[in-house]
Formats: sequence, structure tokens, C-alpha cells
Amino acid sequence: MKKKGILGLLAVAATAILLVGCGKSSSTKTTTITVGASSVPHAQILKHVQPELKKEGVNLKIKVFQDYVLPNKALASKELDANYFQHIPFLDNWNKENNGSLVSAGKVHLEPIGVYSKKVKSLKDLKDGATVLVSSNVADYGRVLTLFRDAGLITLKKGTDLTSATFNDIKTNKRNLKFKHSYEAKLMPTFYKNNEGDAVVINANYAVQAGLNPKKDAIALEKSDSPYANIVAVRKGDKNKPAIKKLMKALRSKSTQKWIEKKYKGAILPVSAD
Repeated sequence: MKKKGILGLLAVAATAILLVGCGKSSSTKTTTITVGASSVPHAQILKHVQPELKKEGVNLKIKVFQDYVLPNKALASKELDANYFQHIPFLDNWNKENNGSLVSAGKVHLEPIGVYSKKVKSLKDLKDGATVLVSSNVADYGRVLTLFRDAGLITLKKGTDLTSATFNDIKTNKRNLKFKHSYEAKLMPTFYKNNEGDAVVINANYAVQAGLNPKKDAIALEKSDSPYANIVAVRKGDKNKPAIKKLMKALRSKSTQKWIEKKYKGAILPVSAD
């Protein structure tokens, strides 16, 4: 009886140790982060890396925004842990206007801005006095000016900094083009579809969302070496948090880059390094 009793106690102890071990393996700490993003392609790309991040102990929640105004406000007020929708010139401009201190955690992809038209097949075909519709996003003006400068239609004043340029920096305008720039970026595809203006400048995310392929449908498209790559933004001091580092590693992995290339067929270009 004593022998059986001792064996029984040993069995109970072994079971208890086993349960403790199981408890440790099943209670891996998970960190939840909420990232604000434009619906296309940002939220889609984030959704793609969700399973990978889950394996790394990061529970990624995605909050979709339909404009360029609220994501930075939500990040600054700590409603978000990060956001993913903008490029560095846009972020710098927002920080300047709002006394902000948001920073880049790293580049992920480029959305080449493009010019679209139902009336001409090339920028050089625009007639004298043609109207070009542009969004009110000041941070993109340098990108727009570059397209028209490279097409030989305008020249810029000496010393113009393209990252902060405006249409006032135009020196010569050979075709007397009229740049109208008081519209919300998300409305630009609608203007194009309604055949308004002679040409419409559209950000790639809104173009793709509207069923356009920038690579095929634009009459002029930003080059792949553009400095306007989209970034993940965080509050100052959060860049080195483990969960943010894991997020950036997943977004910039070779497998994610290949997925972006395949998914968007060249309309969205992955950026592997800063």
C-alpha cells in the first residue's frame, strides 16, 4: 500500500509539472497594435502581413480611413499606434502646420502619381490653355510639377525645392496650362470618369481603388526612383518598440515585396530599404 501511495503521489506531481509547462507554452505574451491606413493598398498590405505578425506575438488591428486628414490626428492623440498612408514630405508638412512630432518608422512602397485624360494620349498633346485638375494636397505639388517639367511643358524657378514646391514656383508655362488645385484627393477619379478638365492628376491608391491601372491608364507616370515612398509613421520615441520593429520587418520582407508586385502588377512598387 505504501509503495502504491508513493507511486500515486509521484504521478500527481508529474502531472502537475506537465500542466505548468503547458501553461507556460500557451501563455505567450501578445502585443496588440492598431494601425490606421488608407483602404487601398495600405490596408490590404497590412492584412496580408497579419498572419505573419500573429506568429510573432503581434495582434495587428487595422483602422481604415478614407481621407488624408484624420490619420495623423488619430496617431498624435494616441488613438493609433502607427499609421500607413503618407510619404515623408506630407508628414513633414503636417508636423510643421500642426506643431507635431510624428516620425517615419520606414518606407514600404511607392504609389506613382499619374496624369489621366480621356481627351489626349500624352502630356505633349495638351492644347494651349488646357485645364489640369490637381488635388489640394500641397505635399504632392512637387511631384506634379516634375511630371510637367519632364514633359517639357513648364520650367521652374532656379533653386526650387521640389519637396516643398507650389505652382507659384513655375517660371515658364509654354502652353498656358491652368492648374486648378482645390479638390480632395479622393474625388479625382470621379472627375476623370466624368471627363472634367483636360487632364486629372490622381494618386495611385485612389486610382487603383477606382479600377484604374496607373501603369496602363496614365498618360504620364511618376518614375520609380521618386523620393515619395509611402511610410509607416509613429509617435516620436515609438520607432524602436518591438511590435513596431516586427511590423516593419514583415512589411519589408522579400515575400511581402513579391506579393505587392504580383498583386498590383506594377501599379504599386515595393521599396526594400530607406
